[in-house]
Amino acid sequence: MISIGAYAPLKLLTNADLEQMVNTSDEWITQRTGIKTRHIAASDEAASDLAVKAAQVALERADRRVSDIDMIIVASLSGDYLFMPSTACMVAKKLGARNIPAFDVLAACSGFVYALSTARAYIESGAAATILVIGTEAVSRFIDYTDRTTCVLFGDGAGAAVLTATDDQRLSVLDVKISSDGEFSDFLCIPCGGSKNPLQRIASAEYSQFLHMKGNETFKLAVRTLSQDVVEILERNHLSAADITHFIPHQANLRIIKAVGLTLKLRDDQIVLTIERFGNTSAASIPMAINAAYEDGRLKTGDLMLLDAFGGGLTWGSALAYFAGK
Repeated sequence: MISIGAYAPLKLLTNADLEQMVNTSDEWITQRTGIKTRHIAASDEAASDLAVKAAQVALERADRRVSDIDMIIVASLSGDYLFMPSTACMVAKKLGARNIPAFDVLAACSGFVYALSTARAYIESGAAATILVIGTEAVSRFIDYTDRTTCVLFGDGAGAAVLTATDDQRLSVLDVKISSDGEFSDFLCIPCGGSKNPLQRIASAEYSQFLHMKGNETFKLAVRTLSQDVVEILERNHLSAADITHFIPHQANLRIIKAVGLTLKLRDDQIVLTIERFGNTSAASIPMAINAAYEDGRLKTGDLMLLDAFGGGLTWGSALAYFAGK
């Protein structure tokens, strides 16, 4: 990973704003989630627009032109269109990238780790040398702002990384571990809009185009799954928590992050937190957090990052990646 970039929309939605919209309070939101503000895309901003702005930053920092990119992979659950064209194709169009593969990865909040795994495989196989990997979300479009279970959590934004081939393991994506379990698919879902429940057949509130979440069940499973996953990826690479420079988890809930950090016995200075500012930006969450660490001056060349995510599907994944940027 030779560079990182991010973009957050200008509009802020604060806890005080939400107090006027739904039965909640700043104290309740802060204690349960750790979130204070989240960014909301403008009415004329689609997921691809956010992605392009993040990608342009990443390309500039990598000293790469669009013509240097061999492939574009976009992770999103709130793409520009329901099915086609892919958001990656829209990003390629807006960047001016022609005649290269561009495709989407749908793994909800785990999307960036899944996309990272895909890019790593293409690079290791020799099929591509330079890949633009993006997580982008305009998930506010799919939030019911009368449902405090979800509306206090999610925000919009994008993060992008440039990955290149390298012979130096100390500058590589060392390992990626991804998994899923469809048995818990109803924990996080958008019930309507697909072939199972087409929009024209909506007859009741239970078939909604908004994001639904079983909060308590998701929280418990996320803590258990993520804790186990990060332990396993460290063990199979013969590493300990002390070897990790930065733990950069999906920013879903501060209590989940703290529970996983406690399991690993991580110091506070090892954990990168952006949830207070951005909320849960789903597939964009991890690259936005990497970018925040970079812009704060914490992330430096050769630092080892442990990434960890959990999302609808259910999906989850973790990655060990060295930062090779300037």
